[in-house]
Amino acid sequence: MPDITPDLVAQVASRLYNQLPTGEAFPGNGADSRCIAATLLERAKQDTSSLSAGAVDTVSGSGEALERISHVFESLKTGPAHTATGNPFAHDLLKTVSLPHSPSLGQQADNLVRQQTYRDNAASHGDLKGFVQNIKSFRHHLSGNPDTDGKHVDPFARLLQASLPKSSKLAGTPSFNVAAIRGDFPILHQQIHGRQLVWFDNAATTQKPRQVIDALKRFYEQDNSNIHRGAHTLAARATDAFEGARDTIRDYLNAGSSEEIIFVRGTTEGINLVANSYGKRFLQPGDEILLSELEHHANIVPWQIVAKERGAVIRVIPVNDNGEINLSEYQRLLNPRTRLVGLAHANNSLGTVLPIAEMTQLAKRYGAHVLIDGAQSVAHLPVDVQALGIDFFVFSGHKIFGPTGIGAVYGRRELLEELPPWQGGGNMIKDVTFDETIYSGVPAKFEAGTPNVADAYGLGVALDYVSRIGLPNIAAYEHRLLEYATEKLRSVNGLRLIGNPREKVAVTSFVLRDKPVPEVGTYLDQHGIAVRAGHHCAQPSLRRFGLEATVRPSYSFYNTFEEIDRMVYALHQLR
Repeated sequence: MPDITPDLVAQVASRLYNQLPTGEAFPGNGADSRCIAATLLERAKQDTSSLSAGAVDTVSGSGEALERISHVFESLKTGPAHTATGNPFAHDLLKTVSLPHSPSLGQQADNLVRQQTYRDNAASHGDLKGFVQNIKSFRHHLSGNPDTDGKHVDPFARLLQASLPKSSKLAGTPSFNVAAIRGDFPILHQQIHGRQLVWFDNAATTQKPRQVIDALKRFYEQDNSNIHRGAHTLAARATDAFEGARDTIRDYLNAGSSEEIIFVRGTTEGINLVANSYGKRFLQPGDEILLSELEHHANIVPWQIVAKERGAVIRVIPVNDNGEINLSEYQRLLNPRTRLVGLAHANNSLGTVLPIAEMTQLAKRYGAHVLIDGAQSVAHLPVDVQALGIDFFVFSGHKIFGPTGIGAVYGRRELLEELPPWQGGGNMIKDVTFDETIYSGVPAKFEAGTPNVADAYGLGVALDYVSRIGLPNIAAYEHRLLEYATEKLRSVNGLRLIGNPREKVAVTSFVLRDKPVPEVGTYLDQHGIAVRAGHHCAQPSLRRFGLEATVRPSYSFYNTFEEIDRMVYALHQLR
């Protein structure tokens, strides 16, 4: 058996404490306590093999895992955290864990709370939260354990890093530290309705790290100016910040040139830019535009408008029951009249990742151009626009930890040079008379008026932040979150997960039997959990599954497994 080190105990205590919904007391009676007990026991079983790389070696059996975790819990009962009065519910919960060959965890917990003393005499033994408060008092005992650098560190500060399963290749590496990442996001450290905020609305917008917030503040305090034509120092500094952000986007997408990057307000404006300019130059009556059934409204409505103006026709690529593109139908729809294919890299309602490399190759056989809506992929998946061979890629800054009101369009240079501008004004001209205007080259001819300098700079800072962490690291961790959330949500009675694609970003979409979607969203909000509840501006994709709305938790690299537990526990309560 392993030694019961302070560090080992600290991690167990941290996990136990932080799996309890904030601000609630659970007296150990009925379904609430049964749900908590089952959750704690299940997590104990899962986490035993990964508590401390130095103290616990690999565990290969659930019986051995429960036996080892019992030794850790025993140290909690007999150490400084134990009080004279004790807590029978917590004591028996721990005792239950120490029975490695007893029935299933759920049955153990159920048997525990069915005992008469916990049904009829809850007040005599206090609540589980009180027991956890005793565990918190263990801080003083544990914080005397010096860290490797000789400093005294409160082991509870390691909680969020400990929440990353050590079986993950990311665990413990300097490139990915959940605790440090969460420390960068000030908005996460607040309470909503008396509960710690859980931000599961990342597909709608991501939160902003302190690095981006500080950069915006610094810009407005020190460098604020219009750009390009000023003869003074601030204009030069603002221009450097703006054009530096363009270079950062070029590198992030592996574009061939910074001149292929156009600043816009976001994905919606970017698609409208392409639809208007492309439509004027290329679309003729009878030409066809292919869009998938998974598109956001922003990649449907602009094409409807331009198709009506130019006499073009929109064809829809269907999806199967899993929410995946029907590639055989896509190939059938492609023909010599296909001028443009517009695809979401990742769908926002189900999370489906489209096979855009393969679909682009097929489109190019017919000479069609390809636009990719990258709003839902840019923060989760590496994008190489040159390797993909696409013609346009659009995304929004607020989807990738940057400011709102800023985004970018990548366009292949030779194609951009053919397209006419879609707006007129200052900054996009070489010369203006009342008889004629000579436009600037790319990208300036698509950037009329005073640009959003500060937010462009902030977007560049956000992309640098993501690049330092590494998209492969982010994708791997978010995939683990997605797998865990999917498994846990399936345990909720009456919950139906919508779509089951093989490749998806960290989005789950569901409905609860006999519970209206808005009611579920409001209920979770009362528990401090922010999710999206509605049609997600993707009505065609939901109607494919006979729905008008879903509840959509969406996850990011600052979310934790414990936050998922809180959401699932709340849904069990609602049922």
